[in-house]
Order: sequence, then structure tokens, then C-alpha cells
Amino acid sequence: MDFLRTPDERFAGLPAFPYEPRYAEVTGGARMAYVEAGPADGPPVLLLHGEPSWSFLYRHVMAVLAEAGCRAIAPDLVGFGRSDKPSRPEDHTYARHVEWVRSLAFDALGLRGVTLVGQDWGGLIGLRLVAEHPDRFARVVAANTGLPTGDFPMPEVWHRFRAAVEEAPVLDIARFIQSGCVTELPEPVRRAYDAPFPSEEFKAGPRAMPGLVPITPGDPAAPANRAAWQTLVSLGLPFLVAFSDRDPITGGMAPILKKSMRGAAGLDHPVIAGAGHFLQEDAGRELGGAIAAFVRNAESAA
Repeated sequence: MDFLRTPDERFAGLPAFPYEPRYAEVTGGARMAYVEAGPADGPPVLLLHGEPSWSFLYRHVMAVLAEAGCRAIAPDLVGFGRSDKPSRPEDHTYARHVEWVRSLAFDALGLRGVTLVGQDWGGLIGLRLVAEHPDRFARVVAANTGLPTGDFPMPEVWHRFRAAVEEAPVLDIARFIQSGCVTELPEPVRRAYDAPFPSEEFKAGPRAMPGLVPITPGDPAAPANRAAWQTLVSLGLPFLVAFSDRDPITGGMAPILKKSMRGAAGLDHPVIAGAGHFLQEDAGRELGGAIAAFVRNAESAA
């Protein structure tokens, strides 16, 4: 597998993102980047982004979590942000992404007692990790995400997004982020989302990810996701559903998760008002506050 690495100068002057990048080598030799905020001995909160964003998406969430005494850790998925980028779309598989994040979180960082926060692909990857390594996690926050098995149809808006990504001669990353936000992104923020991708050859990850979502029962990832569902619904880990009110892509998953997950019972699940698919961008501090309260209440009750 050949990797590309975005030049550091592409990330100069990022707005409201003062966090110094850190790096670790993961399974297969890829270098994954991540940023941290908050005390090193605080309860760890693993913030996983999705398609086609990177850890920059969590900048406002991280600030709130750090203020609350949490150790906020936001990786860049392989193929995104400052992480190494496989040069071919076919080098990206669902299983590889799960393994890459597992390798970073457990082998490199040795995390335990983790609060998972997953949005978009961050949930598709993170929920698999919770199901496959439940002893490493203390609780879960699902934010505009799901765990598709291919047994139920995806919404039409998602199929339109997949077609747009696959058919675009030039993939406009910032435009896709903007389309998933309610607020208007300032130009410096749009440039920050474009920063990881100096040219089309760097975009194999964003190109590949929509095609990796299981949409048929026979998809290669479907059996592992079904097994993960069976584990998750019975685990009993505290499971907070923190969805926005304006996400046509994953919004239908919120009631399913609340009803299905044993650990969701009895919790006060927040609805993040006035936010789209990328709720971290539209309402990052509100989402951060909900996560911090969830962690604080669970820690005090323990």
C-alpha cells in the first residue's frame, strides 16, 4: 500500500484550532495523526469524525470538554486530515478503518475507560470497536450516525450524496461540508476543510468511503455489523443519543438507537437544535456541553 502525506504548510493558520498534532504508526505502517486537549489524567473521550471531514470538525467540542476536565482525543482517520492517505480508493476497506482506529486507540495510546463519540463514519467505526472491545469503553455518545447492516434501505438523500461523490470530476470537500451545515461557513473554515487535500490524488479516502457503507445484506461488512448490533443492544453501557434536529441523512436512526440500546434506557437524550449533519460545526459547544455532562454525571454516579 502506497501512502501520500499532506505537506505541513497546508495546515498553517487554522482558525480556532491551536492543538499541536501528534502521530503514531498503526497497523500496516500508516501514520495516524491526532490532537488532544484537557488534562492527561482526565476521563478520555475519543472523538471520531466521518466523511469527508477531519479532527478540525471537533475544535469547539474539544474546548468545552477540556474546560470540563476531560481528556479529549480527536484522531484523523487514515486518508483524512494530517494522517497518511492511501493512494488508491481500493486500499480503503471498512475492516481496515476499524483496525486502524483500534491500533491507535489501544496499541499506541493504551486507552481504557473511554467515552466514544462517533458522528457519521466515526460511529460506523466506533460502534464496531465498542462491540468488539467492550472492556475498553465506559460509555457511548452517538451523534448523527448509525451502524448499517445492509438489511434496511438507506435514505434517498444518502444515495444522492454517494452519486455526487462518485461522479464529481473534482471533489469539492468544503462544499460537501457546507451542504451538511445549517450555518454559513466562513472562508477560513472552508479552507481548513480543504487543507488535507492539495490535489485530487489525495482524495482516495473521501472518494471511497460512501461505497464502503453496507447497503445490501451481502455486503462484506454486513456480517460484522450484524454481530456488533447483537452485542451493542445487550451491553448495557450508558448510551447517549445526541442527534441534531436537521439531519436528513441519519436523523431516522435516533429513535431506533434510543429504543434498541439497553444502555439508552432512562437517559435524557438531548436534541441539538438548529444543527445539520455536521452538528459539531453548527453547535459544537452545545454538543460538547452535552457530552461533558454525560461523562460528569456517569463519573459521579460510579
